[in-house]
Amino acid sequence: MGKHIRKAAVIGSGVMGSGIAAHLANIGIPVTLLDIVPNELTKEETAKKRTLDHPSVRNRLSQEAMKKLLKQKPAPLTSAKNLSYITPGNLTDHLSLLHDADWIIEVVTEKLSIKQHVFSLIDEHRKEGSIVSSNTSGISVEKMAEGRSDDFKRHFLGTHFFNPARYLKLLEIIPIQETDSEVLSFMKTFGEDVLGKGVVEAKDTPNFIANRIGTYGLLVTVREMLENKYTIGEVDSVTGPLIGRPKSATFRTLDVVGLDTFSHVARNVYEQVEGKEKEIFQLPEFIERMLEKGWIGSKAGQGFYQKNGKVILELDPVTLTYGERTKLKDPGIEMAKQQKGTKAKLKALIYQDGRAGQLLWNMTAPVLLYSAHLKGEIADD
Repeated sequence: MGKHIRKAAVIGSGVMGSGIAAHLANIGIPVTLLDIVPNELTKEETAKKRTLDHPSVRNRLSQEAMKKLLKQKPAPLTSAKNLSYITPGNLTDHLSLLHDADWIIEVVTEKLSIKQHVFSLIDEHRKEGSIVSSNTSGISVEKMAEGRSDDFKRHFLGTHFFNPARYLKLLEIIPIQETDSEVLSFMKTFGEDVLGKGVVEAKDTPNFIANRIGTYGLLVTVREMLENKYTIGEVDSVTGPLIGRPKSATFRTLDVVGLDTFSHVARNVYEQVEGKEKEIFQLPEFIERMLEKGWIGSKAGQGFYQKNGKVILELDPVTLTYGERTKLKDPGIEMAKQQKGTKAKLKALIYQDGRAGQLLWNMTAPVLLYSAHLKGEIADD
């Protein structure tokens, strides 16, 4: 086939879109970063007597996203010089630039109607043979491609990166029925050898692999906490580095992700499955109340945790009040810490009869069974 990717375009300049653009820039691939044209002036633009027709206003979203790349931590760019590989633009004035791209990546809001509109624009302006993909975290890629040209469909698939794109290794690739087998094979190789990712092929099912199993695991953990009266701090003290996970553990991770995002992912599965699985994906009442209050995590200043000066407080899910952070005290934890390697620590903890062992077994066993049950449905292995 002789496929190659010498130029790319990213549509959507949010944290994820700009992060993907930065990852491509890091490996020397020129990227056009496009977003919508703003319909209102900022105070600064008004003070400078700019109009909505001024180029700096029309390209504001993508230009501001590029500036943020230089300030974000961890750094999306391996060098500030790599910013020169990214060209800002907008979806009104610069659609013609899509014709130069070998790969066009859509990273707009998770609404099917918006994505379908974007793909109609892409289909009109792309060159024949260019690869088009969506970074969706769970919307059906088959539905996104409805109504598109045959050449578009042959070159279309899902490419789901995880945030931050430079650092997280996983890349889920989701073909549709019409995706050319050579395009799929090329993107797998490109993902592994050029982008440096660990590529897994997923089927077009709700939330694909990672978000389907991961969300299930998080909700199982929340239910275990409520049923056996663990605190948020107790759960996080056991489900972090001790068992080979990030120090953000369970609830701090949810705060970073944002309850708004997490709830969207959970509801996406809830609306498309039946039976006992549906029950698990129904959000607990206290989380619904947190959403109503706007306590969605780090970006709102409070979620499962709240920072009060230099002190970090944890939420009581029953009273929805914040109090002193807690840790689970269990002899099994100290015993596990003496073991060498994550495997040995996890095994030592799970086989303990104490509170830590009970928590971990009741978290782990359902997720392993669930993953085995989904084999063949969401992926081939």
